[in-house]
Amino acid sequence: MASIFTRIVNGEIPAHKIAETDQYLAFLDAFPCAKGHTLVIPKQEIDYIFDLDDELYTGLMQFAKKIAPAIKQAIPCKRVGVAVIGLEVPHTHVHLIPLNSMADMNFNNKLKLSQEELAETAAAIRAYL
Repeated sequence: MASIFTRIVNGEIPAHKIAETDQYLAFLDAFPCAKGHTLVIPKQEIDYIFDLDDELYTGLMQFAKKIAPAIKQAIPCKRVGVAVIGLEVPHTHVHLIPLNSMADMNFNNKLKLSQEELAETAAAIRAYL
């Protein structure tokens, strides 16, 4: 069965997209730790990040590196944190999270943002790409 992220890639589930190439997709986390929390994925469904071949792994990180400055410009923060946990969805994903303190990287504390707030946030980040 396809992961929820593959279903997003295939257009079966809507998402607030930030950027997309033929190999990668960045979109807002629907249950963010902080406003602007973005997920960056390879479109190819591979569960564990260290199972990516070198080219796909390097490309994923380069794609994330392009997204992070746009997040920082759109969302006032000290920096954009990076996390790869990989337990909750069996599809490699990199979390980019605007941080002002360590508490902002708390995966047990999720914000409840409206679809309108998510759409506005995505548009704000895209404006800096």
